[in-house]
Amino acid sequence: MIVPRNRLLLWVTLIVLPFALLAGVEPAAAPVAFGILGAFALAVVADAFGARRGLMNLRAELPAVVRMSKDRPGKVDVRLGNPSQQARPIRIGIAGPVEIESASEDLTISLPSGSEWSHVAWDCTPRKRGSFRLDAVHVEGVSPLGFWAGRRRLPVNCEVRSYPNLLTERKNLAALFLNRGAFGVHAQRQVGKGRDFEKLREYVPGDGYDEIHWKATARRGKPITKVFQLERTQEVYVIIDASRLSARIQIPNSLPGSDSTKPVTRSPELGTTTLERFITSALVMGLAAEQQGDLFGLLTYSDRIESFVRAKNGKAHYSACRDALYLLEPKIVSPDFEELFTFLRLRLRRRALLVILTALDDPVVADGFVRHLDLISNQHLVLVNMLQPPGAVPVFNQPDVTAFDDLYARLGGHLQWHKLRELEKVLKRRGVQFSQLTNERLSAELVSQYLNVKRRQLL
Repeated sequence: MIVPRNRLLLWVTLIVLPFALLAGVEPAAAPVAFGILGAFALAVVADAFGARRGLMNLRAELPAVVRMSKDRPGKVDVRLGNPSQQARPIRIGIAGPVEIESASEDLTISLPSGSEWSHVAWDCTPRKRGSFRLDAVHVEGVSPLGFWAGRRRLPVNCEVRSYPNLLTERKNLAALFLNRGAFGVHAQRQVGKGRDFEKLREYVPGDGYDEIHWKATARRGKPITKVFQLERTQEVYVIIDASRLSARIQIPNSLPGSDSTKPVTRSPELGTTTLERFITSALVMGLAAEQQGDLFGLLTYSDRIESFVRAKNGKAHYSACRDALYLLEPKIVSPDFEELFTFLRLRLRRRALLVILTALDDPVVADGFVRHLDLISNQHLVLVNMLQPPGAVPVFNQPDVTAFDDLYARLGGHLQWHKLRELEKVLKRRGVQFSQLTNERLSAELVSQYLNVKRRQLL
């Protein structure tokens, strides 16, 4: 494809119009005028063919997979092949989806002489989590005389994977990832003496009778004591609800107790879906488990099991967990807890820490959760977490009631808070910890729960 440039329009104005007018006014000068016009037309046509030939051999290559983080600037490396190795200026643009923003729509570069391949960095920022395709690089070159601009579409095959942005969360949790002592910023004393068997040794006065290995004592003819160590490697699973409950947007119109006439200062976490916050927190939990030497696994579900990643450790495993989550989207279906707990009972033989991220403010959903919970509560340590619903606080915590609508809203929030408190008591009787976490501190509070379990050796 070729398009005229401003130079062509300028020369048409300077040559065609004056000589055409001269041929009409002075018949004697018509042959000379038409000759000049014909020569100019031939030059323009020849220049148009030159514009097409200049881009015939150009090639473009992009990496097969480019990994970026949501809302963080990234680069895509573009390789341009120039077999003729002639210096030429070109303009390039990448046909990207609307979810990937770029500071400029096109770039103007100069291909150097004597070099077959040139590299160009295309700066862009993904605004949404997911997978996006880049299928074409558009190039534009100038014809030899500058009358035409030749354009060509170079096909490429590139996948841009936009992962959740953990930068903000990791800044908030920087102290928890410092390598100082056992957990957190300072070393903390472990409660208990551990459960993992380490070795046998001779009896020492003061050892309890429950620590004596009676078979080894009978075999050796003297008292032998069992020595235990702290559990070093445990399995931690984060279970994410991807049903309709996780599609809600975390944008409160006004914060509880705030003046509705004043603008609300929103954090970066506000304005995202509940599922987005769950995914970010799950990956942060994976980093915390890796730091503590535990095995980390993932499970996502809706009305069926969406994905399952068995607990392991290592960078490759963390990448697998990240790949299992970056395409996850909420489904408009109700969660099937019977299917979920049956799957966990059959697949997880070893006792593990199960961190369930869901929403139980729907009475029907909460009833189904409690009804099938016994399938796993006796075998595993279960922590159930949900984002605190807006306004679900005791009625007397918000004294700023100025109208009847405010009173009814506070009473509705109090009833919802009361139901969740009753649910917490029901789950506690089954040995399950239930917590309502704030949106802004979801990741920090989840990691704190995990470290508390490690310190108290609840597994």
